[in-house]
Amino acid sequence: VQLQASGGGVVQAGGSLRLSCAASGGTFRGYSMGWFRQAPGLEREFVARLSRSGYSTHYTDSVKGRFTISRDNAKNTVYLQMNSLKPEDTAVYFCAASTRYDYPAVAAQYDYWGQGTQVTVSS
Repeated sequence: VQLQASGGGVVQAGGSLRLSCAASGGTFRGYSMGWFRQAPGLEREFVARLSRSGYSTHYTDSVKGRFTISRDNAKNTVYLQMNSLKPEDTAVYFCAASTRYDYPAVAAQYDYWGQGTQVTVSS
């Protein structure tokens, strides 16, 4: 399974970006999907997760009400819509797929990772 993340960029505070993560080489609808991020000097942290069915979502508190995770199984793609961006959202964002667990929030429970896409929010 390969994951290709895209959509990062530089945006002013209050702006929006939509990240995409395209999967190939496996059965996408059988994967739980997640987004994580890592800021310079910090550990990778959980951002959002989405169940295999797409009906269950969960977000870290700092992005609730601003970010939305979704999936399009026909396109083998998971998205992260990010609105009202803040400078503290600046990080490299990674998508991840889990084949063993449904709806995991722990990075160790994900099996495949994308290469990361940089998001920079200027104040």
